[in-house]
Amino acid sequence: MPCPFVWHTGVFDTLVTIPVEYPAWVGINLTDATYQGFYNHHSTPSHPPDLPAVIARASSAGVRKFMVTGSDLEQSQEAIELARRYPGKCYATVGVHPCSAMGFEKGGEGLLMELEGLAREGMERGTVVAFGEFGLDFDRLGLCGREVQERWFQKQVEVAVKLQLPLFLHSRAAHSIFLSILRPHLEHLPRRGLVHSFTGTVPEMHQLLDLGFHIGINGCSLKTEENLEVVKAVPLDRLQLETDGPWCEIRPSHAGMKILKGLNEGGGGGEGDEGWKKVKKEKWEEGAMVKGRNEPCEIGKVAKVVAGVKGVSVEEVVEAAWKNSVGMFGLGEERV
Repeated sequence: MPCPFVWHTGVFDTLVTIPVEYPAWVGINLTDATYQGFYNHHSTPSHPPDLPAVIARASSAGVRKFMVTGSDLEQSQEAIELARRYPGKCYATVGVHPCSAMGFEKGGEGLLMELEGLAREGMERGTVVAFGEFGLDFDRLGLCGREVQERWFQKQVEVAVKLQLPLFLHSRAAHSIFLSILRPHLEHLPRRGLVHSFTGTVPEMHQLLDLGFHIGINGCSLKTEENLEVVKAVPLDRLQLETDGPWCEIRPSHAGMKILKGLNEGGGGGEGDEGWKKVKKEKWEEGAMVKGRNEPCEIGKVAKVVAGVKGVSVEEVVEAAWKNSVGMFGLGEERV
């Protein structure tokens, strides 16, 4: 269903009511424990599992497709299970996030083979559409050291080449080494991939574009004025949108929030982007969103900020992102 909203551009200084659908969004962590009611690694849930409600809210906001992120073997398996449970709506990625790469030190080549087998089977069944989330994260070396990250990033790229899957990539504070690992394989990766949740500089973004990659934008990409300059410079034909929920929401302190002035953000009334009530997790109630837990129904906020920064309509942003996501990942649609 189209979702009407009031869009305050911050550029044109006008209020426009536009019916928009947000058909397909990549980078959503629906296997995360928060959607089962568990927070901060606690063994006692704060509320009942509410994933079906999360998906229903997104669907009512016009979201038709979800690319569910696999961040390790277990979550990749769970992402595939969601794709089986929601055929034609959910699709999975398979891979190991750099912050989880220490798992390879225990599982070694056997874990790599399990990932490859899982991805291959999922491709045959039409549930797996990308390899990832994987890459390098030198901001969080306390979770996994640089040498381990680099070694298993390289080996996972080799698996993705064998499978001929597009890449769903993560890069933080590691740009030059990240590129040095990817470059030798590019001729064997015709669909390249998406560098998701991009927070790098304009020159880094252009280097990725020159190599054929797409840029993923979510709330983490909209924190600072420098981030907004990057978003402004990303060509529409290389841009994809994501929430990366349950993380990466657009917060009041973010530079991108100024684009959303005039919307009911929930500061006083506790309402979400389309009027959903927001409550603290301890006061969870059926049908309400959880404060601080990002959801795919909030993708409209990302689209509006991108449109406002670029000075174009939300429809133009959404159409471009849909075309780019389908062109790269398929998502059960005919590639254009």
